[in-house]
Order: sequence, then structure tokens, then C-alpha cells
Amino acid sequence: MSDLHSINEAINAKAGRKLLPSILVSLSLVALVWLTLAYAREFFALLVAIAVGLGIREIARAFSATGTRISMRSLIVANCGLIYAAWSAGVAGLAIATAISLPVLLISRLRKGPQDFVKSATATTLALIYLPFLAGFLVLLARPDDGLARVMTFVVLVGCNDTFGYLVGVLIGRHPLVPDISPKKSWEGLIGSVIFTSLGGALSFHYILELQWWIGIIVGLMIVFTATSGDLIESAMKRDLSLKDMGSLLPGHGGMLDRLDSVLLSAPALYLALEIVKHYS
Repeated sequence: MSDLHSINEAINAKAGRKLLPSILVSLSLVALVWLTLAYAREFFALLVAIAVGLGIREIARAFSATGTRISMRSLIVANCGLIYAAWSAGVAGLAIATAISLPVLLISRLRKGPQDFVKSATATTLALIYLPFLAGFLVLLARPDDGLARVMTFVVLVGCNDTFGYLVGVLIGRHPLVPDISPKKSWEGLIGSVIFTSLGGALSFHYILELQWWIGIIVGLMIVFTATSGDLIESAMKRDLSLKDMGSLLPGHGGMLDRLDSVLLSAPALYLALEIVKHYS
């Protein structure tokens, strides 16, 4: 037992966070996603809206700490509108809701005068596009009749990328991928993500979506790129804002944004891939 404890402590020290709570939180989130999709898909859209709302709160607080203020309440209202529009009217609804929300948010900022307007407007635009707009594609994945299969395939792909990239990087990672942005991310971890996400893509596309396995490999490689890029983008934001984590809501993960980082860029990528496959099949 002492040997296992020592190994666990060594992994925690190298990874920079506790492994067991991280795994438990991930499994709990997957179970919650599956339950909502299996029994009441409308509640999945609500779950996405809540997660994004928590992310908006985190990013608003992070910006505020550096003197950049954005309207958290206005963004949360916009978030609800975008998620509802995506669920009720599809990709056109999401696009229209975004096109309406952005100018409304910018116009409402005018009440505070010209001081720091560009800084605040830029941060507001980033928050709107980065969070509710990109997260809207999660809702678009869940919206069709096969929404459960689509989202669970997405969970498999992103889960393989994050989990095996993390484990391989912790166990044998020696060569930093981008040390200036994320010192703990390694080339070995990226290779682990490529191998296991390709395998997960082949299996999930064949057994869950009932599509050709080789398409799953291609999509898996695409998800490695988008999920890793999303992780690096959030890491760059944290470094620029001098933060370790965006929050402390999720044990072993940090804040909600630390959990959503690889998801946000990957959801529109998988949505596009499935639409292309649907069009040409």
C-alpha cells in the first residue's frame, strides 16, 4: 500500500494535480451527460447552458482581476439565448442569435462611456464566441434523433485525447511540446493522444455511429488537433492573466473552463465532420 501511495503521490506531483479526484469528476460528468441524453435530451441543453454560465462567471472574474470588466449578467442572458436558439432552430438559430447578441452587448457597453471601451468590447466578444457560440455545437450534436450516439462518440474522442495524453505525458513525458504555454504538455503525451484517439475514433464510429472505421481514425486525428489546441489556448489565457486555474469548482480539474477547454473547439469540428459524412454518404 505504501508503494502504491508513493506512486500516486509521484504522479500527482508530476501532473500538477490529484489524479483520483480528476478521474472521479470526469466519470461523474460522463454519467450525467449520458443520463440527460438517454432520458430527456432537453435537459442536456440545460446542462450545457449551466456549464457555459459557470464558465462565463470564471472568465469574467479572470478578466476583472486584470482590470478588464465585462458584463457577466448580460453574457449569461446571451448564453441562454444562444443555447435555446441552437436547440430550437439548429445551426441557423445559433448563427442568428449570435449575430443579434453581439451588437446588443456592444451597444449596452456604451452606457459606461468611452473609457476602456475597446478593451471591454474585445473581451466581451471573445467571451461570447469562445463560450456560448462554440458550446452551441454541443447542442447541435445532441439535437438529431441519434444525438445520444453523436455526443457519446464525442465524449469517447475527447476523453481519449485528454486521458491518454495526460497519462502518457505523466508516465514517460520528457520533451516539452510548448513550454512557454504549457510546460507539462509533452510530445510523448501528444503521441499517446494520437494513438489512442485514433483507436477510439475507429471503435466509436464503427460500433456507436455504425460508420466506416477509417472515417473514425481521420476524425480522431482532427479531434487531437482541436482538443490539444483548445487546451493550449486556455493555457495561454491563464498565463497571460497570471492564473494557475480559472477556478476551483471541479476537484482535480480546476474550474469549469479547465474542463471545457478541449471541448469548445472540438464540438464544431465533429459537427462539421458528421455533416460532411452525412452529405456524401
